[in-house]
Amino acid sequence: MKLNLRIALLSLALVLAFTNSDLLAAGTSSQPSRKPSVSQEFKAGQKAVKAKDYESALVHLSKALEKDPNSADTHNLLGYSYRKLGNTDKAFEHYRMALRINPKHRGANEYLGELYLETDQLAKAEERLAVLDNACLWGCEEYDDLKEAIEKYKAEKKQ
Repeated sequence: MKLNLRIALLSLALVLAFTNSDLLAAGTSSQPSRKPSVSQEFKAGQKAVKAKDYESALVHLSKALEKDPNSADTHNLLGYSYRKLGNTDKAFEHYRMALRINPKHRGANEYLGELYLETDQLAKAEERLAVLDNACLWGCEEYDDLKEAIEKYKAEKKQ
């Protein structure tokens, strides 16, 4: 069933890709919408996370959150940073905030699933995997990573 849906959506996407742009409804713009600019603090926080400097990431991302408290991406990276620093309570708090803002946020679902595994909550990690399965119509890295982490967790628990 899921494969048929994917094929149908791919077919629709191909039809739309090759359709004349005159089909736009009156009053719509043919200009691509612009993403809101990402704050410099968020960018600095991302860079710190990539460098595994989680303390600095917390400083920058907290400032970014002050400017945009409804940023699922910022909450997700704050949760990740707190988790890497061993503060599971704050990590849970920020992952859950990210998912309140965007229930299908792929990163937050993956990382929350990993945190559930770290706290021996396999069933909840599998719930996050199911959400990712629905959110990642064509498959995605977050689904693959969490699935692999769950399989590794199960293998280690058997030993």
